Amino acid sequence: MSAGYRYCPQCAGELVPRNIGGLMRACCADPACGFVLWDNPVPVVAAVIECIDRDGALLLARNHAWPERMFALVTGFLERGETPEEAVAREVREEVNLEAVAVKLLGAYPFARKNEVIIGYHVQARGEIVLNEELAEYRLVAPASLRPWPQATGLAVRDWMLSRGMAVPEIVEGNLFAHAGP
Repeated sequence: MSAGYRYCPQCAGELVPRNIGGLMRACCADPACGFVLWDNPVPVVAAVIECIDRDGALLLARNHAWPERMFALVTGFLERGETPEEAVAREVREEVNLEAVAVKLLGAYPFARKNEVIIGYHVQARGEIVLNEELAEYRLVAPASLRPWPQATGLAVRDWMLSRGMAVPEIVEGNLFAHAGP
């Protein structure tokens, strides 16, 4: 049961645990209300960005909140009425100022720790890289030197590498991001 909610968002009654379909769900205690907190995962898009005007280098970015040398894919949430393809192109434009010229689905990946489902895309992009306020820095990485990590966006990197016929290095458990630099 989700620890984030204590009261019903419909009637303000107390939420209580109930077994629904074999899972414990937070439900409104008032039977007349009937609210159930399904706690479905949030869809998030992720971009394996191939910079077509930089010899096909891949762009990895570091969020300000992350430790030094920890990089990952550009990610973001879908906006109301937006397709995942539109969302990933928008996120690439907003976060690194690149224009997506081609967007191809890689797959969907569970990210249980954050209750998200990551929808990964290969995005071919071009333009001048300008970071938005969320990002501290970026790295351009040669595809052959990329090392996938074992969760969510790292699995999208692995699938991108496999789709290109590349050998995929062993995925090291415990790594949540790519490590870049000396």
